[in-house]
Amino acid sequence: MKNYSSASEITVGVVGYGGAFNMGKSHLQMMKAAGMTPLAVTEVDSARLDVAREEFPGIETYSSLEEMIRKSSVDLVVLITPHNTHAPLALQCLKAGRHVVCEKPLAITTAEVDSMIAAATKAGVMLSTFHNRHWDGRARLAVEQIVKKQAIGDVVRIDCHMGGYGQPGDWWRTSRSISGGILYDWGVHLLEYSLQLIDDEVVEVTGFSRSGFWGPKTKWKDDANDDEGQAVVRFKSGRWLTLTISTLASHPREGWVTVTGTKGTWIMDAAHSKKIVPQPNSVVTTQLKNPADDGQKYYDNIRDHLVDGAELVITPEWSRRPIHIIDLAVRSAAQGRALKAKYA
Repeated sequence: MKNYSSASEITVGVVGYGGAFNMGKSHLQMMKAAGMTPLAVTEVDSARLDVAREEFPGIETYSSLEEMIRKSSVDLVVLITPHNTHAPLALQCLKAGRHVVCEKPLAITTAEVDSMIAAATKAGVMLSTFHNRHWDGRARLAVEQIVKKQAIGDVVRIDCHMGGYGQPGDWWRTSRSISGGILYDWGVHLLEYSLQLIDDEVVEVTGFSRSGFWGPKTKWKDDANDDEGQAVVRFKSGRWLTLTISTLASHPREGWVTVTGTKGTWIMDAAHSKKIVPQPNSVVTTQLKNPADDGQKYYDNIRDHLVDGAELVITPEWSRRPIHIIDLAVRSAAQGRALKAKYA
């Protein structure tokens, strides 16, 4: 892997500058804050390229990734594109000797992820996923309290749950062939939180899904995401995890992640977390304000890895774990049986 003497030597570019969240600008700003040098933007919408030129004067702009790879000296490429494009675009960059960061999820299938890891290894370049939520305050607080301080004893199970009742919007994230399905969008976040709390080998995954209620009402029809999806994960230690994402939950559960331990329960929510601990004659509930999120640490770690050789926090192998779980759950739901996990 190429060594850089300073962060400013690392030239960076993004593929994708549109979208409702202005993610192209956000990524470039975060990399610039880490000391790296914004160099290039690739975007199929020419109007968005005009915006990029205004927001980053002098930046190189391209209408295709092929053109960027051929003409630009960019070192690190960030893919901010629909989920089903991550693997093919990443492989182009990796084979061209460029470091790659993918927006999450890293890819849709385990096979895609494994091919990306192999390509990065062969080329001697870095591959990572933008799991900025690894540094969310709610996740850091849970790790501190549950893993380090054993605030609820030994973890027995984790239940991840998100959703409500309502027809999803007609954008690409609700297309199964583009997004991967209902479990991918928020599922990778909730699993990434949970896998920080259960550091254990996955043995098998069982998946369940229900579709056909909202789909016919959307423009995607048969290609619409499931109405609800669930994964049940068994770990080698005997602990287990469930992930449920629903658009049929008329009475959704409290919080996003519920951790059951031998001495209490922890509920992780957006702004606050709760610790519920039984006492001899009562149950004590303590509400804690989640610390501020610090997603900038993601790109700070990328910088330190490329410049100083610091350990990469979000390795492709780490990113593979939630993808493998969801991939197995989708296939399990289709086959109606549990599927064994597979590691290299």
